Amino acid sequence: MTTTSVTTPVTTTDRTPTARRDRRISARVRILLWLLLMMAVALAAVATTTRSLLLRDIDHRINQLLTQETQEFGNFVPQGVDPNTGRTFTDPDTLLRVFLQRQYSDPDEELLGLIRPERGGLQVVRQSREIRSAVALHPDRASLSAILDSDAASGVLSRPAGEVRWAKVPIDSPGSGRPAAFVVAFHADGEKALADDAFRTLLVISGVALLLTTGIGWVVAGRILAPVRVVRATAEKLTEQDLTRRIPVQGRDDIAALAETFNAMLDRLERAFAGQRQFVDDAGHELRTPITIVRGHLEVMGDDPAEQRETVRLVTDELDRMSRIVEDLLLLAKAERPDFVRPEPVQLGELTADVFVKARALGERDWVLGRVADREAVLDPQRITQAMVQLAQNAVQHTVPGARIEIGSRETGGAVELYVTDSGPGVQEQDAEVIFERFRRGTARRGARTSGAGLGLSIVRAIAEGHRGGRVELRRPATGGASFVLVLEDAS
Repeated sequence: MTTTSVTTPVTTTDRTPTARRDRRISARVRILLWLLLMMAVALAAVATTTRSLLLRDIDHRINQLLTQETQEFGNFVPQGVDPNTGRTFTDPDTLLRVFLQRQYSDPDEELLGLIRPERGGLQVVRQSREIRSAVALHPDRASLSAILDSDAASGVLSRPAGEVRWAKVPIDSPGSGRPAAFVVAFHADGEKALADDAFRTLLVISGVALLLTTGIGWVVAGRILAPVRVVRATAEKLTEQDLTRRIPVQGRDDIAALAETFNAMLDRLERAFAGQRQFVDDAGHELRTPITIVRGHLEVMGDDPAEQRETVRLVTDELDRMSRIVEDLLLLAKAERPDFVRPEPVQLGELTADVFVKARALGERDWVLGRVADREAVLDPQRITQAMVQLAQNAVQHTVPGARIEIGSRETGGAVELYVTDSGPGVQEQDAEVIFERFRRGTARRGARTSGAGLGLSIVRAIAEGHRGGRVELRRPATGGASFVLVLEDAS
């Protein structure tokens, strides 16, 4: 029996950073959406508020009109004169007809006289003109009867043809015995239609404004965010092998500040990677020789006890040298850190004397404590002591027993100088610039006594430059030899 194995293809989902980035909404789109949302809310609020104000103004104007017409009729009743009798009106029909003939009403306004005859029904007295509204109120007897019979002086009548605002003035005519009233009716739909038209116009204008804002906002946001896109594109192209790219800085706004900050970050990264590469290169270069020596001696070591002891001594010496090299390289790597030096107020005279006492144990030389600056300085006493002792050790390596070595400190202007001067062979002109580099030695100062890896002066320079305004200088005294000087400009 044969078993067939079926392999099912597995579908994987693309979860790479590029795929995730493609699904994101860009800052340009988000800014534009927020801008459009805010503008849409603001424009809608403006349009709605304008419509509300227009409707309120219409209500106020209608109320004023109704009040004015009813007041005019109320004043006319006691003062009016019947043209037929020359006396005050006693018949409501005549009163209403005479008054209505003298009035000029608005297109949406109806002035009506309502009289309830003794035999029933409803008599309507009105002006001889056509109202602009589609359906006037005077043919609607049921609504007019409701108004006449109502105890209210004003009200709102809702009809299929539209809303009607009305006010009435009852007519007191005891002699006639017929209920009568003067009615002012206003059809508000026409006025409200104007407000609605204005509202729709505002909405159309707002829509056009939003479209224009969309185009302008898209262009402006693109111009503002262009440096940000450059930052992103530059960051995407950065690799450990290429940290030389920089962002062009234009203007003085926040985007320009961002570009400057990003460029400064790239400078720090480039220095960090360069230091890392240099550390690895230096370590590989310097450690290769002792490793080769150790391996060679171990490979040829025989069974002779004396030979084995000599091999162990040589291997131990090389391992000690490797340990010193590693420690020096680690110290130089720490020099890039901001806390490499920790300045504090120090009495310069006491520091110089301490360095002198420690240096005297380095070799049999004619040690001389030179001038001592009697003042306070702001520096890292441990690092400065380390640098001065290294300079003293360097002087011992390049001088013979009994040679003069002077250690001192002085104040020159606003700067502080600490120096180590020896009477050795000095430094050749071609070596003056290279002796402070890693693993470089001066040609005239090489000798059998020099067993270092060429990192001492590099450490001294790193300590000096770790102090603000600090540096190390090589000077040539007139009496010969060499003088190494730590100059601290901002030690006050």
